[in-house]
Parts: sequence; structure tokens; C-alpha cells
Amino acid sequence: QVELVESGGGLVRPGGSLRLSCVASGFTLDYYAIGWFRQAPGKEREGVSCISGSDSSTYYATSVKGRFTISRSNAKNTVYLQMNSLKAEDTAVYYCARKSDNECLLSEDNWGQGTQVTVSS
Repeated sequence: QVELVESGGGLVRPGGSLRLSCVASGFTLDYYAIGWFRQAPGKEREGVSCISGSDSSTYYATSVKGRFTISRSNAKNTVYLQMNSLKAEDTAVYYCARKSDNECLLSEDNWGQGTQVTVSS
């Protein structure tokens, strides 16, 4: 059974940092691309970052480029999202999702339950 479990969210001040984790089970992580998404209240879900399963190529939304870093540990079946220089507009529920194969352009076929990130002074 495929499962994705996010953790690491919380309350942080503007300019602070958080590292989100997405622990995968039920499949071989390095075969698949994994994406991070977020949804703020009253807004549509948006893609934040993705790491491919083929060569670990990484992709970022313009709004987070230079501040967020995605990485993976296949040995730990975990994908990370390091978030630095956080802003109030980064406040959202963050989700990780498995792509249907090893490329980030593909659609998602499994989602985690989400973890809340709140950036506030």
C-alpha cells in the first residue's frame, strides 16, 4: 500500500526556516518523481517543487526559487523540503505527492495528508 506521510510543519517567524519531510512507504522511492505542493486558505493548490526519480533533477516555483531546496534520501525513503527565509505568504498546508513515474511533468497518483506551515510574527 502506497503511503506518504509529511512532517516538520509548524509556526515560524518571518525569515526563519523549516525542513519538511515526506516519508514514503509501499513503493521504491527512487523510481518515482516526488512533488511538494501547498494550499493556502481560499487559494488554489500550487506546485512548489519537484525532484525527479531518474536523475534527481529539481524544479521550483518562481516564488520559492533561491529560498527552498528539495532533496531526497532513497536509503531513508524520504524527500525533504528545506525552507529558508520564510515569508508570511508561504503560510499554507504543504503536501507531498508521488508522480505516476520518474518525471516531474507527470501527474500525481498518491498524496500525503499535509502538514501546516504558518509564518507569523
